[in-house]
Amino acid sequence: MSNKIIIRVQSPEGMKKITSTKRETAAAFLKKVAKEFGFNSNGFSVYLNRNKTGEVLSQNKTLSLLKIKHGDMLFLFPSSAGPSSETMDTQPHSSSSSSSSSSSSLSRSHSAPQIPEDEIDQYLSKQEGKIYRNRDPQLCRHGPMGKCVHCVPLEPFDEDYLNHLDPPVKHMSFHAYIRKLTGGADKGKFVALENISCKIKSGCEGHLPWPEGICTKCQPSAITLNRQKYRHVDNIMFENHTIADRFLDFWRKTGNQRMGYLYGRYTEHKDIPLGIRAEVAAIYEPPQIGTQNSLELIEDPRAAAVEEIAAKLGLRKVGWIFTDLLSEDTRIGTVRYSRNKDSYFLSAEECITAGHFQNQHANPCRLSPDGHFGSKFVTVVATGGPDNQVHFEGYQVSNQCMALVRDECLLPCRDAPELGYAKESSSEQYVPDVFYKDKDKFGNDITYLARPLPVEYLIIDITTTFPKDPVFTFSSTLRFPIENRDALGETQDFHSLATYLAQCSSSLPFLDIVSDFHLLLFLVTNEVMPLRDSIGLLLDAVKTSNEELAQTWKKSEQWATIEQLCSTVGGQQAGSLDYAMGGPSIPASSSAMWSCLHCTFMNQPGTEHCEMCSLPRS
Repeated sequence: MSNKIIIRVQSPEGMKKITSTKRETAAAFLKKVAKEFGFNSNGFSVYLNRNKTGEVLSQNKTLSLLKIKHGDMLFLFPSSAGPSSETMDTQPHSSSSSSSSSSSSLSRSHSAPQIPEDEIDQYLSKQEGKIYRNRDPQLCRHGPMGKCVHCVPLEPFDEDYLNHLDPPVKHMSFHAYIRKLTGGADKGKFVALENISCKIKSGCEGHLPWPEGICTKCQPSAITLNRQKYRHVDNIMFENHTIADRFLDFWRKTGNQRMGYLYGRYTEHKDIPLGIRAEVAAIYEPPQIGTQNSLELIEDPRAAAVEEIAAKLGLRKVGWIFTDLLSEDTRIGTVRYSRNKDSYFLSAEECITAGHFQNQHANPCRLSPDGHFGSKFVTVVATGGPDNQVHFEGYQVSNQCMALVRDECLLPCRDAPELGYAKESSSEQYVPDVFYKDKDKFGNDITYLARPLPVEYLIIDITTTFPKDPVFTFSSTLRFPIENRDALGETQDFHSLATYLAQCSSSLPFLDIVSDFHLLLFLVTNEVMPLRDSIGLLLDAVKTSNEELAQTWKKSEQWATIEQLCSTVGGQQAGSLDYAMGGPSIPASSSAMWSCLHCTFMNQPGTEHCEMCSLPRS
């Protein structure tokens, strides 16, 4: 009779079979286990029982003396962070490999890194999320304290309810999707939101590295694109129209496209069960080169300062916005309706850019082994609508698109903006096959290779709104010049600051004067006297709308120096520059180009009539 035996060893990563003999020592057996699972000699422990009793020690005793027989199952726990006995498979010794795989996913979800989630995610995870309905007088046949199928509360992911809303909701909220995953009998014990990977797994030693070799263990799976059923953000809301109007002014005056970052906060969106809203409080315009049909971003030396200021104001970068506008009729102010179902909503290049930004701003998630899943970073397009007026359309790209962009597997098509192209494998990079499904003329589902790829499979649309009652995080009614608009003759310097302060009336509170995002950014980043280390009190005053804090900061030496510099640059005496004074305002520079109020044409300096429409400048 042969002495060869097979011992099963179960770990958090699955079960493996180890070939041994009855006379083999425990020390030699444990070396085989370490080599098979890729552990160090002291990086794990092996037990006879799943409750961590009967440890198999590295000793010279044979397996037969330890009463380990052919077909027995041992249990391996990593010594660094071994999962509890509850996370192991609870099936008997004759359990199949399918139970081992479910145990593996369970252990991965529990061993995910514990990183702090966003405040809105922590808040929504504690909410019940049920959709309560009133008693139907026609269908309900019970008393006022009873419940039936016609009035029982619905789950937040109920598709019939979402489809019957006005307007219908195509995508459930992300937290409703989590409730759907965790609402079964197991209460989500086996849920693990895993990020898609399009790269070859490293560390495979059974063959030469790519392109000389590849195997099923390290090869990434093929991807079939599906329309995502959920979205991480359910609504985008600008606090007021002024934010968007000031952003559009650049296009109105130059005809060139513009891009900006949206700064705001995430709040609860109560119109959708467990929904999230991105509220926009300000737009920061980074250095860029814009033409009528292109945009090129330039490296921004002030990016870190902007993030720091926004964080101290209680804001964060929630998305990006860009214009795609072309005048239809300048006399009545209409724009061309170019983005529709017959052309495209987002081009492939814009989807790739959106995916790049979303990968940079990943969403912390406790159910993901990587600690992050998806993104709440949104994309807003200012473009022409069906009525030939400027509309704001909100989008995100799917998690599948984020993975393709992150692993550099997606390319745009040069001659067709509505199509993307999945790269082919080369000697430098292995790219998994990417497919999508569509219906043929007979109504059959046909699978196509994503070369090319319609980008509609990657896009998630988000409603973009403005409130009936405007909200102002920054309460200043005056307009300080926006950064990086030198092409318009609008510069941020102490002359423009002196002009801005001179416009203030005596009755205007100091907090309302300085409560401007672009002014605060100038005070921190100007080269003459940056206030990065001494403006914290003022930022707290703006954040909490506290006039007393603002008045305290006004008495500081730094602000006195700013006043002196403004007086010197503006050509006034130091004592005459006071917002409590009613002095004359400093005239704007006559050497700058000016925009016609009637047709928005940019005229050369020194002219009093528009060169395009011949109407007077005033």
